[in-house]
Amino acid sequence: MTSRGTDSWSATGLPAELTSFVGRRHDIAEVKRLLAGSRLVTLVGVGGVGKSRLALRVAAEVQRAFRDGVCLVELAALESPGVLAQAMIESLRIVDHSSREPMEVLTDHLRGRQTLMVLDNCEHLRHDCAVLAATLVRAAPGLRILATSRQALGAAGEQTMVVPALPVPRTNGTRPGGEPAERFDAMRLFAERAQAVVPEFEITDDNRETVARICRSLDGIPLAIELAAVRLRVISADQLLARLEDRFRLLTTGSRARLPRQQTLRALIDYSHALCTDKEQLLWARLSVFSGSVDLEAAEHVCSGDGLAPEEIVDVIIGLVDKSILVREEHGPMVRFRLMETIRQYGRDRLRESGEEAELRRRHRAWYVDLATRMHHEWFTPAQVSWYERMRLEHDNLRSALDHCLSTPGEAQEGVILAAALRFYWIAADAPREARRWLDDLLAADPAPVPGRLWALGVNARIAVLQSDFAVSAGLLKEYRELARTLGDDTAEGGAAYVEGLAALLQSDLPEAERLLGAALDYGRATGDDMLVANALIYLGTTLSLLGRAAEAVESFEDCLRLCETREERWFRSYTLWTYGIEVWKQGDTRRAVEMERAAIRLKEPFKDPLGIALCAEALAWMAAGEGDGRRAATLLGGLEEIRRGFGGPLFGSLSAYHEACEAAARAAVGDRAFETAFRKGKAMSSGEVVAYALRDARRGDERRGGSSPLTQREMEIARLVARGMSNKAIAGALVIAQRTAEGHVENILSKLGFSSRVQIASWVGRQEHPEDEPGPGGAP
Repeated sequence: MTSRGTDSWSATGLPAELTSFVGRRHDIAEVKRLLAGSRLVTLVGVGGVGKSRLALRVAAEVQRAFRDGVCLVELAALESPGVLAQAMIESLRIVDHSSREPMEVLTDHLRGRQTLMVLDNCEHLRHDCAVLAATLVRAAPGLRILATSRQALGAAGEQTMVVPALPVPRTNGTRPGGEPAERFDAMRLFAERAQAVVPEFEITDDNRETVARICRSLDGIPLAIELAAVRLRVISADQLLARLEDRFRLLTTGSRARLPRQQTLRALIDYSHALCTDKEQLLWARLSVFSGSVDLEAAEHVCSGDGLAPEEIVDVIIGLVDKSILVREEHGPMVRFRLMETIRQYGRDRLRESGEEAELRRRHRAWYVDLATRMHHEWFTPAQVSWYERMRLEHDNLRSALDHCLSTPGEAQEGVILAAALRFYWIAADAPREARRWLDDLLAADPAPVPGRLWALGVNARIAVLQSDFAVSAGLLKEYRELARTLGDDTAEGGAAYVEGLAALLQSDLPEAERLLGAALDYGRATGDDMLVANALIYLGTTLSLLGRAAEAVESFEDCLRLCETREERWFRSYTLWTYGIEVWKQGDTRRAVEMERAAIRLKEPFKDPLGIALCAEALAWMAAGEGDGRRAATLLGGLEEIRRGFGGPLFGSLSAYHEACEAAARAAVGDRAFETAFRKGKAMSSGEVVAYALRDARRGDERRGGSSPLTQREMEIARLVARGMSNKAIAGALVIAQRTAEGHVENILSKLGFSSRVQIASWVGRQEHPEDEPGPGGAP
């Protein structure tokens, strides 16, 4: 089985269905009825009964009724309730760099919006989900929550629906009146999944009763049926039935009457487990220590030993994929593997029974400490983007490792090292709040005066500054300096000077910023710390530019660009181009400045850096207003409004005067009414649309020839077919590609443009095909 994985999903939408959805017509109607009358509906049932698929299908069918879209929050991989609200913030793609509590951010964002939130797999965080859901629905009248759990959450006002298994034939293969049994949803599901492994399989007069008995023995549980159907790759339906009946008869002491569904599923997974080799069983249990997905390298390092050699892992994984125990996912060039949650819980039980759980969790933690440390040392290299993309896929595992460090005596210091090593990842992934939570908790858990603590204090202070939490940062730096003296670390002063210099710049104390950033630069050059040098040069140049010392500012920016280009990195280079572009604009070369801002945005795109992109787009708004294009400036300002609110003030304190001047110039150019219209247009844009608009050349008004579309040529071709109303199947036929390939392209288009529906794609294509509808220079339509 192949999946494209969660990262290809639209964060404000729903995952594409990779396999067909069978039946459930009456269940769908009932969930819709409950949602119409209640703002919190929970689908309950045993593992594998299809709660998640039903919730996602309902959400897909009702999403047009929610003006602000549908959000899926997948909770299976979360082990700590402390990151529950943060997971919701990430799923909603809320950009917030303030130090506000996550619940305050959530309620502020959802208040006034019409949103459907799907909370999937709540059972292990049931109480926390209940409290959070009740709080949110009280604060946000337009919010409705559809949850899935093995038992009700217990929240006030909650409506529950027990998700039934699929209907199965009760007679000898026919319905009353002679209707064929394959009309039963359970048999249809079995047939479709069987055809995935044996394409020629079909229900016939010869096998109808056998298939009916298989579905009855599995009590119509979808996961059980899917696990059983895949066995037809190696055995016949008759052989499958015989083996199932033997196993269930054994487990029920000879009685097959009314098998409890949970026992049935357990028996089926037991059966799948028994069909695995000893090495496959061992790896299955050990892989359960991973949260979310895992790549081959991690599996080899964490799961090998004591019966499994590293070189054997790949073959054992192939066996588990063939048996549908592991799901294979493709994330661009990377292949990863995932255990379905019910399968993972079974494996975790086996791991616990083996007595290996503590050791495997320690190995898991050690692997991610090593991985994060390697990423830190290679961040200022050409491997920067690949490291970022890899760590995004590892986010669930990083959380799991950090939670292990907090909850396991003697592990806190390792957690401190892990959280600190993720310094640039936390910032690039727009996760400053989560970073500070882990750092605060881990630093409090073990106060031992060790080098790892020194590193973590510095990282925590820096992130606090980025959240404008200057008093907290000052306290952290005070402890940082005291610990540096205790440890005899003379190099630490450079990092402290940089953080204090950035804080001075953000608070508009330019002379102090120049002094401190200059000192940080000297420390960086003296110690060979090129990342400190690059950081200091960016903001020293910004400070000199604001002080009106253009030549010195340009020298700093050019020095930084040379250093970054030598290292072939993108992150520091993009921030240098952003602030350098503003200086070039101030000197009167608007055309070059615009190209620098656009180049910075393109460098940032792999990171999906919302703050960095917003800073560049804001600068482009200033430049448009300076050129008399008031409508374009207003549209860009509107597109950035949500990010500005999340930042808690001006995007960069010392530059706030340019924002005010931009708005005044834009209003003067087009008038208040046209300004507000353009501003609302920008505010209604998705993040992807804002980026596309910022990259568009207003002088030509034509993105198609400009090559600035975020879509590849193939994706644009498919987007046009979507705009014509063609289904994925029809697109696949027209382009002579696999339907799954077409589905993957559509998922990528939705993700790149920040959309959640095909209708939005069609609207976007229409705007590209008719650029004359876009505002032109000087605000002329």
